Amino acid sequence: MNVLENLEPKKVFHYFEEICSIPHGSRNTKQISDYLVDFAKAHGLTYYQDELNNVIIIKEASKGYENAEPVIIQGHMDMVCEKEKGCDIDFEKEGLRLYVDGDFVKAKDTTLGGDDGIAVAYALAILDSDELAHPRLEVVITVDEEIGMLGAIDIDLSMLKGHTMLNLDSDEEGHFLTSCAGGMSMITEIPVKRVTQSGLKMLLTVTGLEGGHSGSEIHKEHGNANILMGRFLKQIMDITPFGIISMDGGLKDNAIPRECNCEILLPEESADAVMQVAETLDQTFKNEFCVSDAKVEVLCKKEGVCETKMLDYTSVHKVIFYLRTVPNGVQHMSMMMPGLVETSLNLGILNLKDDVFETVTSVRSSVSTRKDDLKDQVTQLVEMLGGEVTIEGDYPAWEYQPNSKMRDTIAEIYRELFGKEAIFEAIHAGLECGLFSEKIPNLDCVSFGPMNYDIHTPKERLSISSTERMWKLIVEYLKRAK
Repeated sequence: MNVLENLEPKKVFHYFEEICSIPHGSRNTKQISDYLVDFAKAHGLTYYQDELNNVIIIKEASKGYENAEPVIIQGHMDMVCEKEKGCDIDFEKEGLRLYVDGDFVKAKDTTLGGDDGIAVAYALAILDSDELAHPRLEVVITVDEEIGMLGAIDIDLSMLKGHTMLNLDSDEEGHFLTSCAGGMSMITEIPVKRVTQSGLKMLLTVTGLEGGHSGSEIHKEHGNANILMGRFLKQIMDITPFGIISMDGGLKDNAIPRECNCEILLPEESADAVMQVAETLDQTFKNEFCVSDAKVEVLCKKEGVCETKMLDYTSVHKVIFYLRTVPNGVQHMSMMMPGLVETSLNLGILNLKDDVFETVTSVRSSVSTRKDDLKDQVTQLVEMLGGEVTIEGDYPAWEYQPNSKMRDTIAEIYRELFGKEAIFEAIHAGLECGLFSEKIPNLDCVSFGPMNYDIHTPKERLSISSTERMWKLIVEYLKRAK
């Protein structure tokens, strides 16, 4: 590609472009993992690759740093794969289509994967350099962070010697994270039954929503297309009987759904009334979400008369009841840290199969008991409807450490380099730091990164100038880590 070859720092953007040329969505990490192993082999570095595809690369200290405390550099290799409607990219087989727009690197019609490809690029650029001063470097690149931190949960870190870690998985320059929420994914399956019926098929769509990261952007009150579809269906149910043929919404549990589609079958004479419901609800949503989701649309299209299998009356009610009553969005704000979301959940994926209505919800909280309470609340609702719940990727909160040598050093460097005070704060989104803190006693850790906007959406864009500034910060930190 060589689209980024003129950007600084050159090695960072060189490796970022190489990473972007390799498919690396969650659960599709073998190729990128092998790429990292090949890099280690080519540079004569010690490496470990486990069966999950996690990779650890070790580089011994540069001259004069042999007795310094080792530094762990950590990020994840998987990305969230979202694309605009009509985009023909195959995330399983194709790389991203990068371009430069002013101060930003973007990917045409898709997510960029700066979360967390830029961490991998930083790490490789550091490992590739014979000029940088540094202690022993222990680079840990995990898999499947975006779907529940699955790589970090099972990774073996016994070969590491460091107790100081730079986590490069944050996206707001100058804001350094020192704690985060814990979380889990809840997979719910509610049984449904189908009957064969004739009638008019109509396609219902809720679309045009902004979406966003279900942790760092949940407080923005963006509309959730799956939840709004439940509202749409309830209004239709109030005026006419109908059956649901198919239904799908959202792609990732940690991304707020931007679109949901539902095919229904109903009496032909009810079509005009349903079209009117769609028009009215379209205006209602445009009014309610005029600030957060100004482009929201409610669409309704006739697809012709047919005979097909659809959900029976009871199953339709079960689906609508679940979507109308399941908790979603911000549940509690922190009383200890004003402005911080404490507890939330996001119904990120729904999919209607032949005999089961399946959803995947991301649950987050910095208070473990409230996380468990939400799990119980959703589980009870699902079980009342005859369904089952499976928990995946249950990870702990990362607790704030009052004493941190790393935090003090970073604050000093940031002030000297940029003439500003570093901001240290907590975040509602999940980070792997909590899992690493459980595995490495007395871990001193800070999470940071360059400005990366609208992550987990096709609007994602990485600031070039910010990437360079954070590179200078990392290099200077390693230089001082004696």
